[in-house]
Amino acid sequence: MTTSAAGMDCAQAFARTLLSLAAADERICVVVNDSTDTNHLDAFVETYPDRIVDVGIAEQNMVGVAAGLANSGRIPFVHSAACFLTARALEQIKIDVAYNNANVKLCGFVAGLAYGPCGGTHHAVEDLAWTRAIPNLSVFAPGTPNDTSAVLRAELKRRGPAYLRIISKVVVPEVFEAARGFEPSSWLCHGRDVALIGTGLTTSRLVEAARGLADKSVSAGVLHLCSISPLDRNAIAEAARTYRRLVVVEEHVTNGGLGGAVSEVVVQTDPVPVLLIGVPNVYAPIGPAGFLYEHFGLTAPQIADRVAAWLDLPRQ
Repeated sequence: MTTSAAGMDCAQAFARTLLSLAAADERICVVVNDSTDTNHLDAFVETYPDRIVDVGIAEQNMVGVAAGLANSGRIPFVHSAACFLTARALEQIKIDVAYNNANVKLCGFVAGLAYGPCGGTHHAVEDLAWTRAIPNLSVFAPGTPNDTSAVLRAELKRRGPAYLRIISKVVVPEVFEAARGFEPSSWLCHGRDVALIGTGLTTSRLVEAARGLADKSVSAGVLHLCSISPLDRNAIAEAARTYRRLVVVEEHVTNGGLGGAVSEVVVQTDPVPVLLIGVPNVYAPIGPAGFLYEHFGLTAPQIADRVAAWLDLPRQ
């Protein structure tokens, strides 16, 4: 495992990787909704001006155009803020893309609480619940720049629709090797007392929380689930059998997202207590992303404290 204290920007890693892949595959194109700057597309626009379609602020049209491009043999990567892509264009994602099994890669940027000061219109904390319920649609939430690049490379090789939830505006420490291939799930460390399960932004925070728990004499394992749909049911069942206590932490509402997905597997395989940490079923307040993470207890020290308090309860 490789860790960088400084951290990196996953959206920039995505842009660099896509530009590199486009040099080798002329089928790659980008469909965007007036947000080239936000999504670090300047280099792509300059290098391949004839392979980008900007539809303006028209997300439903954006997804429909991408489906048409896929039907003509292109591989469109749809770039948009996750809140607008998944909320405004959900019907087009369901029908134009997933129902027709179109080879469209939907890339949601600035997901979760990263748009903090913009408020409830821009917080994307329901997107995993919405997208994982759609048949044919693969759903991924990579946790670091290297993880993001691995998912992107794998998805170019795989034919079929996908939603990629890309960390943006928040830097995260790198916990994966640069040369790694895509893995739907990854154990980042092992322990004895509790398994911490995360995806996207929360994965690196769980690694830090596990170190904090070790100071409290709690031995924690950390499981990263990059693929939300399809879900690695075997890894989750193994965690339940081995640890007997699971904690799922996500930058998402706790109803319907990763916590819901993990709980569905656990209740069907090996029922054990599961603690869900995330955004409760409320609208998040307005404020910087850092403030919102603290507000919902999503910092590593807060996670460690809450897990330690929960483990004081009697075991099954």
